[in-house]
Amino acid sequence: MDALSALLLDRFSEPTLMAFAGLFGGILLGLAARLGRFCTLGAIEDLYYGATSTRFAMWGIALGVALIGTFALSSGGLLNLDDTLYLSLAWNPLASIIGGLTFGYGMAIAGNCGYGALARMGCGDLRSFMIVIVMGVSGYVALGGPLSALRLSLFPVSDAGSVPPGIAHLIAGYLPVDLHVVGITVGALLIFFTLLHKGLRDSPASILWGVVVGIAVLSGWAATQWITANGFDRTIVISHTFIAPVGETLLYLMTSSGNTISFGTGSVVGVILGALAGCMIKGHMRWEACEDPRELRRQIGGAVLMGFGAVIAVGCSVGQGLSAFSVLAYSAPVTLACIVLGAVIGLRQLVEGFSRID
Repeated sequence: MDALSALLLDRFSEPTLMAFAGLFGGILLGLAARLGRFCTLGAIEDLYYGATSTRFAMWGIALGVALIGTFALSSGGLLNLDDTLYLSLAWNPLASIIGGLTFGYGMAIAGNCGYGALARMGCGDLRSFMIVIVMGVSGYVALGGPLSALRLSLFPVSDAGSVPPGIAHLIAGYLPVDLHVVGITVGALLIFFTLLHKGLRDSPASILWGVVVGIAVLSGWAATQWITANGFDRTIVISHTFIAPVGETLLYLMTSSGNTISFGTGSVVGVILGALAGCMIKGHMRWEACEDPRELRRQIGGAVLMGFGAVIAVGCSVGQGLSAFSVLAYSAPVTLACIVLGAVIGLRQLVEGFSRID
């Protein structure tokens, strides 16, 4: 252990360092949401309504940067991919499909994903505050509350075993190529093909904020691995996701004397603070509330579905769509595709009603 590591671990507790790590990446994500308009549902809405695909292309940049950085860290011995959350658990395809569809539909009905709701909450949106509260509570109901036994019976969770459920690991097992080369190549190709998008090339700010999001995901892996490697507590190597951490944050606020902060707590607070800073910079800070009881009912229902769906799928649009994708977990592309499909179904119901769906 070097002198800097010893100093940090001597001055701060490991949970505190984990929270600082989450806070740093969370602030970057909050700024990207407000200054860069990086948004899961917003990107899907732009595609569905035919407005533009630039925000969707931003995901390609974010994923490419996260992939290259993550596998570069692993290649340099700074990250053990097998210890990351999404490669340490066996993949349950049914959980990815059902959970992804449920989360995506709930996201459309609520009008925001967990990450988007936190960002809007940071700018004074009280509707998003309600979404965040309900989403966090429902997530914990399914994670460790009354419905946890039912969830585990329907969607069992087990350790991955000797072969991590990763696409790069699979390819490296069949071809004479290092898995790090696979991951970095996939990331580079993703960035290359994404940059063929003219609208994205005409918007350097969109490219920049896509890079920032990728760095935020990368920072989570790097920091939690460092703390795990140098500390005494055995912790999971994780990056950003926004359902269970919201529940963790609510729980900490209520029981801080008997609980500890975590990476997720720091991440949640970071998004709110980053979004607040972004709104102050742009002068968009304002209080908003829901005036229509039907809209409030729809948002609460969507938040409940997001909480359940993300716990079933082991991650939300950011957790599976960015963090799990950055390690090329089997679950990531399947869950992300189902989230998009569920959101499209939800958007179409809102616009046309189920009776109009062919």
